[in-house]
Amino acid sequence: MLNYIWAFMIIIGVVYGLLTGNIEQVGNGAIESAEESVKLCITMLGIMSMWMGFMEVAQKSGLIAKAEKMLEPAIKWMFPELPVNHKARTHITTNIIANILGLGWAATPAGLKAMEELAADPVPQKGRIIPGHISTNEMCTFLVLNISSLQLIPVNMIAYRSQYGSANPASIVAPAILATTISTVVGIIFCKIMCKCTLKGKVN
Repeated sequence: MLNYIWAFMIIIGVVYGLLTGNIEQVGNGAIESAEESVKLCITMLGIMSMWMGFMEVAQKSGLIAKAEKMLEPAIKWMFPELPVNHKARTHITTNIIANILGLGWAATPAGLKAMEELAADPVPQKGRIIPGHISTNEMCTFLVLNISSLQLIPVNMIAYRSQYGSANPASIVAPAILATTISTVVGIIFCKIMCKCTLKGKVN
């Protein structure tokens, strides 16, 4: 779908440039954008490498394991039906930690792995096993948490602002924490309400 959207936007831009006599500006804009995208990719590569290195150090030093223990009560509360020995549990915790640190690159693989494990070994819902092709409460809850995740360090936005000459790239931190806190709280409330409705049989 995204391919169609981008193709539509490009075609509209070219047609508009031809009709208004600004096709030269359209070409120049495309070249400048291509140059900027390469510069941005290089910047993001450096930042990503740095933070992924921090994550690797934190994992080998035991900090990630300690963080997982700290998050255990929250995980139990958010996923009450998820067995303690379920394979998805570690991946869910890793995903949440990476998202909190703003490391979306590290969060995505863990998130995908968690979904695979939840689909491969579905958690019983109301005493019955849900087929693998149906989303369980745990899968939906995890998806909402992943999307609305609290971020203490918005690495991506800081990198973008730095790349485009912001005088204070890190000034986005406080607004980002506020916005993601609100989104996470709303997401959690929504999940809890919907899970209760599901258990009562009001939602299929």
